Amino acid sequence: MAVKPLGDKVLIRPLEREERTKGGIVLPDTAKEKPVQGEVIAVGPGRTSDEGELIPVEVKKGDRIIYGKYSGTQVKVDGEEYLIVREAEILAIVKK
Repeated sequence: MAVKPLGDKVLIRPLEREERTKGGIVLPDTAKEKPVQGEVIAVGPGRTSDEGELIPVEVKKGDRIIYGKYSGTQVKVDGEEYLIVREAEILAIVKK
């Protein structure tokens, strides 16, 4: 894959949600919530401050993150779904 985000953008692979409830009920696609966790695939160099300094992105490739439910732009690359978000739309890094 040859996608490199620009500026403070981050390319994320959304993690799939559970397809069954705790009671064992299988959920159809229309009833599933959008995922809010993902894995960082690529990051841009960062944003430029008003003084011209480069402020690097805080997350790095391989981080597992939590992002806003309706954040970013969905893209399809090589048949796989990804999400491109601004760094400000990332809410937290999940520590293992």
